[in-house]
Amino acid sequence: MKTDIEIAQSAKMLPIREIADKVGIPEDALEYYGKYKAKLSDEFIAEAASKKDGKLILVTAINPTPAGEGKTTVTVGLGQAMPKIGKSAIIALREPSMGPVMGVKGGAAGGGYAQVVPMEDINLHFTGDMHAITAANNLLSAAIDNHIHQGNALNIDVRRITWKRCLDMNDRALREVVVGLGGKVNGFPREDGFMITVASEIMAILCLATDMTDLKNRLARIVIGYNTDGKPVTAGDLEVAGAMGLLLHDAIKPNLVQTLENTPCLMHGGPFANIAHGCNSIRATKLGMKLADYCITEAGFGSDLGAEKFFDIKCRFGELKPSCVVLVATIRALKYNGGVKKVDLSEENVEALKSGIVNLGKHIENMHKYGVPVVVAINRFGTDTDAEIKVVENYCAEKGVLASMCEVFAKGGDGGTDLAGKVVATIENAEKENKLNFAPIYDADLPIKEKIATIAKEIYGAKDVAYTAKAEKAIKELTELGFDKTPVCMAKTQYSLSDNPTLLGRPEDFTITVREVRVSAGAGFVVALTGDVMTMPGLPKVPAANKMDIDNDGTITGLF
Repeated sequence: MKTDIEIAQSAKMLPIREIADKVGIPEDALEYYGKYKAKLSDEFIAEAASKKDGKLILVTAINPTPAGEGKTTVTVGLGQAMPKIGKSAIIALREPSMGPVMGVKGGAAGGGYAQVVPMEDINLHFTGDMHAITAANNLLSAAIDNHIHQGNALNIDVRRITWKRCLDMNDRALREVVVGLGGKVNGFPREDGFMITVASEIMAILCLATDMTDLKNRLARIVIGYNTDGKPVTAGDLEVAGAMGLLLHDAIKPNLVQTLENTPCLMHGGPFANIAHGCNSIRATKLGMKLADYCITEAGFGSDLGAEKFFDIKCRFGELKPSCVVLVATIRALKYNGGVKKVDLSEENVEALKSGIVNLGKHIENMHKYGVPVVVAINRFGTDTDAEIKVVENYCAEKGVLASMCEVFAKGGDGGTDLAGKVVATIENAEKENKLNFAPIYDADLPIKEKIATIAKEIYGAKDVAYTAKAEKAIKELTELGFDKTPVCMAKTQYSLSDNPTLLGRPEDFTITVREVRVSAGAGFVVALTGDVMTMPGLPKVPAANKMDIDNDGTITGLF
């Protein structure tokens, strides 16, 4: 079988102007980045706001496993399948981060015959959004050290600077660094560090901002640290929010691309879901809802992370009301949750499947708590047996949800028409029976600990929440400073419902430990860190980059 990049390179892409025509985007709204990519103008986005909303579909998944789930592939495949059943559709996705592309993923634009193209551009520099965010982040870092060097009129406490530099590449050597070495001319030495660009608060801000004014206001509210009196110091205090907005003036505009089957796709923003809120931009999602009957978007990792934040943060800020959740799983992944080793996943094992399927069950229950109907998409593998498929279908029926065996990887849109039909039917039935009652799971005005407890107990299934002394002190301080009346963004391992990545299936009677709490005042939420969540990944022993190359004709190999 062809590799992903070989399939993508053989695709018959349409000029982006023709893709725009499909959803009523006029040519004068396109800001071209070559023949197959474009940004959409602010003027067009403002004009489109008066149009009627289409249905919003969220694609999420069970907890990730080494067996793979294929959430983005299903998202793309569902978007390709909708026109085949007579429905207009548009996809709204996150942009890949180049660090994981060069590290493990090797590409993050779908797979097989359900991809977004031009795949090479998307996985590399695309339209420069990541670089703009990196530049804005590091401008703020430079302003901090320059302010201290020039006399420190704001009395910034160099021991309490919380803002870090960033880079869109996996580089463990930069996690902890010392800056300012080399004598007086180079400023004051202090401890610093780098995070990956998608973990920057500026990425979260870009994805939550509604326009340039909102973007600049949010940038100004960024807390970079504290002064010697313990009061927060902001980017606004350093007078660089305007310049940061200037660097982001193109990045705030959504990008338009297409799938292998020429379904329009808005690709914009890309915060991680284990350390940030894990969703593409509100601007892209809201625009997508104006342009088609169905807007299909995704949230990162499992529903305990990405979907929870999509509902409790993104939908709250964007005033979005989703109509359906598509929950992606594979039989292989469910068997892995049941204790089967990765090398044995191709063998039939009904008992392990029955043991591991409780992970799927918990995710179904969680999604129903938000008042949104669920359809389960089983990303099918050739090794799945009839007996195993029957177990999944019966289990989903017991949970009161439809299940679809999805083959979009191998068949593109044709492999997703059953899923598309079941999604449409589920939405129509929910509307008919008045069962679309979406609501976030907690009130943002509750105390920080109550919000954390709600997420931990209702979504993760935890028995209790414990706090380190450092976290307790931070919560008290943030409450006194007035930062408590915001949503909570939980930073947690993606591999388990708990904060222990080795606890698979459906863990019970466990305690979540919150080790640190910090504010992302510009984004508008408080971040609670559990376990050991890495904000700057490292490269593996054999990085995906080792297999990438380009020849004299410009043909790229190794992206997969």
